[in-house]
Amino acid sequence: MSLIEVNLPEIIKRQYFFKLKSYNRIFSSMVILQIVGILFSLGGTGGGGGGGNNIEYNVSYYSSTTMMFFTFLWAFISAILLTTKANRFDDFSFVTTRVCSHLSNFLILLTASILGGLTFFLSGFLLKMIVYFFVNRQVYTGAGYVPMDILIGITSSILYVLLFCALGYVTGTLVQLHKGFILLLPGLYIGLIIWGDNNRFVRILKNITEFFTTEQSIILFGIKVIITAGMLFAFAIAISNRMEVKQ
Repeated sequence: MSLIEVNLPEIIKRQYFFKLKSYNRIFSSMVILQIVGILFSLGGTGGGGGGGNNIEYNVSYYSSTTMMFFTFLWAFISAILLTTKANRFDDFSFVTTRVCSHLSNFLILLTASILGGLTFFLSGFLLKMIVYFFVNRQVYTGAGYVPMDILIGITSSILYVLLFCALGYVTGTLVQLHKGFILLLPGLYIGLIIWGDNNRFVRILKNITEFFTTEQSIILFGIKVIITAGMLFAFAIAISNRMEVKQ
């Protein structure tokens, strides 16, 4: 009988705080990418103009779409980096199992999702302030925000980031399982673009996308994302059990 009692929650907790300090570059890269997204957004996402009776006007549309793209890309890549061999070796500093390692990674990605979703949502307000004070244009924001709208916006942003974290984590795990996925996955993506709507698989992917993006209830949307992310993380744990103990 071992004299050391293994406390799994304590191990997960120690791994989580260890990784939180070790992977701080993940959060710094998030800030950099969102700043880049804001800079790109300053050019506007569209616009138009007109005039008459000696009056001319130009209208430019600003949105956080570019920041959204960079945030989702950051979440996807950061999750992949957590599955690399170099990062997996850090877990051997602890008496641990693969499940503990995956759970601590999940907590890291959950933390990243909360910070990423929160900053992404607030970056939209920052963009409007920059345009108002520095671009010298009158800003019209449409209907005002109420606290419930802000809460729903932040929650949905966090859930979307979490979903992309889960997708990235599964992708990274598949690549670690077999390096052939490095070529297979991008090739599959390019093939889907070429085939377009004529391919049945593309239509299935569109239906999956609409399954999330067309949901009107934040509660149902949250249930969908949590279940999907849970299944993806469970799948990552299952396929990682096929790996050797230490590669």
